Amino acid sequence: MKPSEEGSIGNKTSSVVFVILGFSHRSDMKVIFFILFLCIYIFTVLGNLMILVIIKMDPVLHTPMYFFLRSLSFLEIYTSVTLPRVLVSLLSTDTFITFASCAAQMYFFLLFGATECCLLAAMSYDRYQAKCNPLHYMDIMNKKVCMQLAASSWICGNLVAFGHTTFIFSLPFCGSNVINHFFCEIQPVLMLLCGDTYWNELQIILTAAFVILMPFLLILVSYSLIISSILKTGSAKERYKVFSTCFSHLTVVILFGTAVFIYIRPKSSYSLDVDKVLSLFYSVVTPLLNPVIYSLRNREVKGVIFKIRMKLFHLNSYLSSPELNNYPQISHFRRNTSTLPEGYRKYQ
Repeated sequence: MKPSEEGSIGNKTSSVVFVILGFSHRSDMKVIFFILFLCIYIFTVLGNLMILVIIKMDPVLHTPMYFFLRSLSFLEIYTSVTLPRVLVSLLSTDTFITFASCAAQMYFFLLFGATECCLLAAMSYDRYQAKCNPLHYMDIMNKKVCMQLAASSWICGNLVAFGHTTFIFSLPFCGSNVINHFFCEIQPVLMLLCGDTYWNELQIILTAAFVILMPFLLILVSYSLIISSILKTGSAKERYKVFSTCFSHLTVVILFGTAVFIYIRPKSSYSLDVDKVLSLFYSVVTPLLNPVIYSLRNREVKGVIFKIRMKLFHLNSYLSSPELNNYPQISHFRRNTSTLPEGYRKYQ
């Protein structure tokens, strides 16, 4: 079907061209939306790329926690799957997307999204071991275990993405070709299918329960055990630090968990306008917040950023100044990597 033949799909599914409705109903806000989404996209990509570079550059950050944070930062660049096309559609009339492009967009969005759910659960397990079993932490969370957890997350994400995409796009489309969303999300595409979609809906609900709810419950259990352990043994300062960290992490998890309200329900209860708003939280807002909450607030990351900044401005000699002894972030990074704890060298 050609783009000029907008409105209905017909019988040749492979030649379908969809129309992404996006935010076209708010034509008076297009410029504002464009500026907003462009800023979010730039900050998201640059923020996560910065985290990747920082963790790679400094051996102090070559630990299990930062291994998972590096994986998370890579995943968060999945905004490139959706936002560039949204930006193009806001400044032009190009709202069309081919059958193959729509399937590819859905696959990669589900791949990165499902992988992130599993990775967040792995990160909470890592934090549990670090806080509740500090003496055996580096033995439990060795490099092999970290790699296995990360690989398992990607395998799970790939199975979810391949399964959903294959089931949905193997069925015939009929009726309208307009997708009432800003990308090829499952629910709006599902509403364009012909015939009975009961098994597709059941698959979506069961998968969401497994990929979203189970990791969410594991995260809650992990942080509950961490808080319980700190309340019993930790000082007031440690308690404040743990509560602050847990609250920040759970905020991101809850924002990402808004996907539960979209996926775990039958098609008859879909509200696409509401779903469009909820999708913004887990597809746009969460990737923007993750670099700040998980990495840029950490003392170690702040210290590395300061160290890099000093090198860029050729101020290494200044770092040896006695006046800086009052700054723990600087004195922490004066150490040579050979003096790192045994556990750190073991992980490397």
